Order: sequence, then structure tokens, then C-alpha cells
Amino acid sequence: MKGKTAKRRRAQPAGLTALRLPRRALPADLRKYFAICEEKIGFLPNVLAAYSFDAVKLRAFIDMYNDLMLGDSRLTKLEREMIAVVVSAANRCYYCLVAHGQAVRELSGDPTLGELLVMNHRVARLPARQRAMLDFAHKLTATPAEAGAADRRRLARAGFSARDIWDIAAVTGFFNMTNRLATATDMMPNLEYHARSR
Repeated sequence: MKGKTAKRRRAQPAGLTALRLPRRALPADLRKYFAICEEKIGFLPNVLAAYSFDAVKLRAFIDMYNDLMLGDSRLTKLEREMIAVVVSAANRCYYCLVAHGQAVRELSGDPTLGELLVMNHRVARLPARQRAMLDFAHKLTATPAEAGAADRRRLARAGFSARDIWDIAAVTGFFNMTNRLATATDMMPNLEYHARSR
């Protein structure tokens, strides 16, 4: 259009989810948690806003997420985010690929790593330990009935303890659940994630 700037169309649909769930008034502790998220991250992740129709479900999600992704584990925070991305890539979960791909970029300091894991973790140059971890997470996601003793032995040979293997499986299981919920409801990630840590 001559003399006018064409209005750029946003490709990502607007809104939190495709469902019209009522936003409820939250108890004071959850409002405080939301405020802390906004202060630390710069925005409230849409997944939290989407859960705000039910304080019980929101608390359960927060507790499980914080335990698995931020709690005590020999897996680093980056490794847990890497698992989240590989699982989400296998499931083609748009929300989690955008949000956790950004977390991998931020924690690794490597903008390409998040993209490699989103597209195909096997092309990324990774230590053998992380390769074994991600191969197991992918297998447990894509073909869970085929995961078994041989896979656990491979993880043990790569240096993972029994507790580490539990943690890998727990993070993998959690993101399979959240991927399916995000996909079923067409949950949209915050636009801020797209440009961060690049």
C-alpha cells in the first residue's frame, strides 16, 4: 500500500486457550505467586493464567512443576528444560516448544541449542550423558511400550543413578501430560517468549 504502512498480521491466534473458562478471583497466596512471576519473568506465563479458573488445579500444577523443574535433583535445570523440549518436539506441542525452547536458549547461553532440540535433538552436539538422557525421554514419549531394562542400563552406563533415572522419567511424564492438555485446549504461549534469549 503506497504511503501507508501495511498492518502486520499476527500469525499466532489471540487468547489463552480455545476454551471459554471463567477467570476466578484467586486466594491471596496465588495472587502473590503471580506477582512474583511477573516481577521475575516480566510477564505471567499463559499456562498459569489458563489454570486460574480453578485454584485447586492451579496449585497442583504449580507444585508439580516447581518440584520437578526447580526442586532438588542431580539433573541440572538446563537438562530438565532440554527434556521438556525434546518431549514437546515429539508431541508437536506449540506452547511448550516456544516456552521451553526459550528457557533452553536462556540457560545454555546458546540460541541455536533450543532450535536444534525443537527440530531434532539428534543433530545437536551433546555430551554422551545428555544424548542418552534425551534419547530415553524421546523413546518414553514416542514408543513408551518399548522402553525398558535395556534403556535403564544405558542410562546407568552414562552415569545416571537410580534416582536420576526416576527424575528423567518424571520430567518426561509431566511434559507428556502438559503437552496433551496444551494441545487439546489450543493453549497459546506468551508472545514475549519468541524474541527472548536470541
